[in-house]
Amino acid sequence: MDDVAAIKALKYRYLRTLDTKQWDLFAETLTPDVTGDYGSSLSFTDRDTLVDFMRGSVGPGVITEHRVDHPEIDVEGDEATGRWYLQDRVIVPDFSFMLFGAAFYADRYRKTADGWRISATGYDRTYEATLPLTDVPGFSLKVGPAIHT
Repeated sequence: MDDVAAIKALKYRYLRTLDTKQWDLFAETLTPDVTGDYGSSLSFTDRDTLVDFMRGSVGPGVITEHRVDHPEIDVEGDEATGRWYLQDRVIVPDFSFMLFGAAFYADRYRKTADGWRISATGYDRTYEATLPLTDVPGFSLKVGPAIHT
């Protein structure tokens, strides 16, 4: 697999393991010194802190869907950068709440002995919208077996 294809697969695995709450596999997509910047009030300076935050805030009662496309990936040796268009949705049934929006991810990647890993990630929102689930007539939710608890 060439480097660009490997980086695409890495990003998709990062999102899949986030949405399915496979925290050990999610951690494996990141370097130990990863930085994360998800807006003005949410930033991280290492893998353990980032993974612990996700595990605690995106637990079994929170359903997430993250989709990225339109990758722009530049590889220079064992380092790379990437930009992705993100569309996401967060559903919190216990609070009758749904968020959806879009953003542009900016990532840095590093080739390690175990393959490409994300060394920095974050996004800038283009929009974010919320709505109470009670405003969606007939809304019903069934969570499938792909979600790990």
